[in-house]
Amino acid sequence: MIERFHPASFAPATVPLSHATKAGDFVFVSGQVPTTADGSIYIGDFEAEVNQTLDNVEAVLAAAGARADQIVKVNAFLSNGTLFAPFNEVYARRFGAAPPARTTVVVGFGRGDVRVEVECIAYVGD
Repeated sequence: MIERFHPASFAPATVPLSHATKAGDFVFVSGQVPTTADGSIYIGDFEAEVNQTLDNVEAVLAAAGARADQIVKVNAFLSNGTLFAPFNEVYARRFGAAPPARTTVVVGFGRGDVRVEVECIAYVGD
C-alpha cells in the first residue's frame, strides 16, 4: 500500500508534490526548505535556515508516523560550497554520533533565496 502525507501545520504546497510518501516500511520525504508555517521562506542566519529545514523534515516524518532516528539516507543540497562547513555543524548537532548515510551537493535552485534543501528516506519497519 502507498500512502501520501502533508502535515496539517504546513501551508498548502505551491508545487505538485506529496511531502511524504510511505511505501511498505519506507517513508520518502520530499525536499524540504526553510519554509515557515505561513508558507514563506525563512532567509537570514544560515544556521537558522538549516534548523528550520530539518524541523520541516521532522514534521513531515511525524505526519507519516516516522521519526528522525529512523532516517537511513539524506540528500542535502546547498546553493554554495562555502555553506558546507556551517551545514555540517548543524547537521552533526542534530544527528549526533551515528548519522544516516548522506550525499551533499551544490546546486542552483529555482529560487535565488533558497540556500538549503534536504530530502530523506526513513525505515519504519521492525
